[in-house]
Amino acid sequence: MSQDPWLQNYDATCRLAQEIAENIHERNRQQRTGGNPAKINMTLRASLQKLKQNIGQLRESLLRASSSRRIMQSEADRRQNLVDDLVTRDKQLNATFKGEVTESDPSRSTLMAGAGVRGTANPWLIDEPEETRGLGFGEIKQQQQRIIEVQDAGLEALANVIGRQKLMGQEIGKELDEQNEIIDDLAHLVDKTDDRVRGETRRVKLVETKSASCGMQVVIVLLLIAIVVIAAWPT
Repeated sequence: MSQDPWLQNYDATCRLAQEIAENIHERNRQQRTGGNPAKINMTLRASLQKLKQNIGQLRESLLRASSSRRIMQSEADRRQNLVDDLVTRDKQLNATFKGEVTESDPSRSTLMAGAGVRGTANPWLIDEPEETRGLGFGEIKQQQQRIIEVQDAGLEALANVIGRQKLMGQEIGKELDEQNEIIDDLAHLVDKTDDRVRGETRRVKLVETKSASCGMQVVIVLLLIAIVVIAAWPT
């Protein structure tokens, strides 16, 4: 049975990366010995461009195969790890070509090792964090998954707190509504009491006016009686 075309392209891309590493080593040797590396530099630039294109093609074909479910999810994840490893190789090779990092020995067997091997350190990683150094891609994914789970738990706890605060706010709102109703009732009673006080005040003033009028009438009658008595009194 023939090999999967994607795996064939992957193997060819790995061989290209190995060839680029060897050419960089040769270029640096020529520079140290006073040779002219112009020709090999041209070859390296073309090879690095080809490597980038091959990686892009691998990524696109993997995406199509995964979307159409022509391969299982576990195999898609494994191949994605292989592509990720090639991307880091490409970055390392470009940096070595530009002289930004010290070249690695191209004869190292780990250069051609698959990225999906569990627990195998990747010599092509640049500035790898201490917490992921020496871990395989599967272990790094598990670590990231645990971090996501912790974050999800924190978000869930925060959501519970916000839910309780919302319930408390609703209860406070109901209490305020009841207090407002009581205040409205008190205001209504105060208005009625004020109207009654005003009515009683008017009645008191009316009684006072009538009482003053009756007193004047009694005085006048008494004066008239006194005048009549004086007039009839014999001298």
